[in-house]
Amino acid sequence: MTDVQFRNLSKSFGQHKILEDINLDIKTGEFVVLVGPSGCGKSTLLRMLAGLETITSGDLVIGGTRANDLPPQKRNIAMVFQSYALFPHLKASENIGFGPKIRGENRAAIDDKVKKASGVLNLFSYLDRYPRQLSGGQRQRVAMGRAIVREPSVFLFDEPLSNLDAQLRVQMRTEIKALHQRLKSTIVYVTHDQIEAMTMADRIVVMDRGRIQQVGQPLELYDRPANKFVAGFIGSPSMSFVSGALKTAGAQSWFETKGGGRLVLSGTASGGDAVEAGIRPEHFVVGAGDEAIAIKVDVVEPTGSETHVYGSIGDDTVRAVFRDRLQVKSGDRLPVSVDPRNIHLFDKATGLPL
Repeated sequence: MTDVQFRNLSKSFGQHKILEDINLDIKTGEFVVLVGPSGCGKSTLLRMLAGLETITSGDLVIGGTRANDLPPQKRNIAMVFQSYALFPHLKASENIGFGPKIRGENRAAIDDKVKKASGVLNLFSYLDRYPRQLSGGQRQRVAMGRAIVREPSVFLFDEPLSNLDAQLRVQMRTEIKALHQRLKSTIVYVTHDQIEAMTMADRIVVMDRGRIQQVGQPLELYDRPANKFVAGFIGSPSMSFVSGALKTAGAQSWFETKGGGRLVLSGTASGGDAVEAGIRPEHFVVGAGDEAIAIKVDVVEPTGSETHVYGSIGDDTVRAVFRDRLQVKSGDRLPVSVDPRNIHLFDKATGLPL
């Protein structure tokens, strides 16, 4: 069963197009993350789903019903905002139970819903506290509890972890994933943080400039990006791109950098002189040889478990990550090679894979 369908959906403000020709199916119980850079249209798409933005053209279907003109309260959705949006004069229990109270439910039903939501979110110890007495993570859990008691068919999350520190972000994304596994609910989650997308999503929707670039499972996008934009956006640290040309001699092909270094490719390949090789940081391997290229080292960052090397290959900036504790310093030339299976080739003009 499909919970949400976008059919040729577009959104414009005057002559300025924000979203164009969005087509996407979200199945019941699926955790879908909309990800992309600021201004790509992901939050606008979520707000259209919530009923907070009008639809310029196309169709939005929720649970089999066309929802273009349905008011937000009739869409059976619940939204968790970037700002916690809690009532400062109400205790946590009262914030969680505010929706059922406004809908006129009886006290016993409200208490039961608050109790169940608090159990799911481990909030029993904080129900008598006001928002000012709670940490950021606790406030976010209260906001999630308020969404849970709505008992919606679809949960919407609009960058809910943006206001938290790094440690709390890791903790809360684990809690949201666990919440999804317990409730088996449909979740549409917006973030600009692709690590959140990779670790939480069943499927990721990568957006740029108002269009969907690729939809797929996290590792599918990581291993088989549809274009250079997706390749560079998914992954942290991001993929490095090196300019060069494809060369072939007999049954052997290789990628040759502008500086003359070469990376052997598997099989034969064609693409001409305007090609970029995309290489993920962890796929660089230290080692001299006939099939090596050299990184001119600019900055070395030892993290303990890894060594991060920033540098350049020709005119292109690259970043490499090694599990070894390398003894390199700024100004060194570090010879590296790459397994042919880990080289992504893109047409430099179109950004499409070769």
